[in-house]
Amino acid sequence: MKIKSIETVKLNLPPRNGPTAEPRRPSWAASAEVANPMSKFPKYKRHRSSWMPPWGAVWVKATAEDGTWGIGQTAFGRPVAAIIDDHFAPMLVGESCFAVEKIWDMMFRMSKPYGSLGLTACAMSGVDLAIWDLIGKLKGQPVYELLGGPVRDKLFAYATGNDTDWQMELGFKAVKLACPHGPADGLWGLQENEKLVAQTRERVGDEVEIMLDCYMAFDVDYTIRLAERLRPYRLKWIEEYLIPEDIDGHQQVRQAVNWVSLASGEHLYTRFPFKQMIEKRCLDILQPDINWVGGITECVKICHMADAAGLTVIFHGGGGNQHGLHLSAAMPNTPWVEYFVGSPPGVPLNETKAVAGESVPEESWIRPNDGPGFGLHLEEEWLTPFWD
Repeated sequence: MKIKSIETVKLNLPPRNGPTAEPRRPSWAASAEVANPMSKFPKYKRHRSSWMPPWGAVWVKATAEDGTWGIGQTAFGRPVAAIIDDHFAPMLVGESCFAVEKIWDMMFRMSKPYGSLGLTACAMSGVDLAIWDLIGKLKGQPVYELLGGPVRDKLFAYATGNDTDWQMELGFKAVKLACPHGPADGLWGLQENEKLVAQTRERVGDEVEIMLDCYMAFDVDYTIRLAERLRPYRLKWIEEYLIPEDIDGHQQVRQAVNWVSLASGEHLYTRFPFKQMIEKRCLDILQPDINWVGGITECVKICHMADAAGLTVIFHGGGGNQHGLHLSAAMPNTPWVEYFVGSPPGVPLNETKAVAGESVPEESWIRPNDGPGFGLHLEEEWLTPFWD
């Protein structure tokens, strides 16, 4: 079976029916300050939305000769859609629907004149995920079966977000905090970060794991100082503390900090920087984003490299979509998934899902659906050309 077309599309979901719960209060994400790479500039310090580009989601539709179609998703709007529609799609028409390794390698190599990382890796992800979904539909199997079958029948899900009381009510047994302050806030910021972690430990007790997400906001010195202050609170890991390109800095932190696990990787693209991180023993936990790093095909390679080195992989946002759930269910070293909770407290998680076939955690456990493909119940009439 050959590929008939690949195209970027927008997803236009019908209005949601049925009653919805009243929020108890606004979500933490509505107003909380979160440390970020632009925190050194006062104008852009408080919210990422003040400097992030206004690019939305990109959906990718891959159609086979018999009319069967698969759907994938990535991000960063028009630049990514242009790479797919202008370059990748015309080159991939006529290739076998099942040739995932060839298709990935073609995209990687044809993008060399303008680079295969960043936006290009996101474009590769969207196409790759659409192809895997298509294969699952052609074979009538879920993606986790295509990958060799499930290693586990359920996945431990941790909650990301700072509404910790609501997350405890939802039954989560592990929580990850968004760190509010970075080097620009000096000693006061260190104290406030410690206060947040201390209050969280007091709230959740000793039976719940706590992690800290630093979103590329720190330098080496600040990371080491904060890690030292947080030793008494027994964090499971500290995450994405440096800009991802600073591999030497990651080595310095690793050499200085040996009492807490170190995690990163959501802004690394393709397997090659992960290979460097593994070889230099910079990290304990690798966190590729399946929708950005290169899709299923590349994530499988990252998982195998990490497994050979005795490292864990926990996909960025991997519990919030079927892409991450199917892959996490099938890999040997992916025991946890991240579930971002940005909705207001009081609104049940199942009311935050707009697409039938999505999963929500219960008491910190979650399962992928049973396909076929990624098992999302989308109607073709909901898809319109991206450029309309």
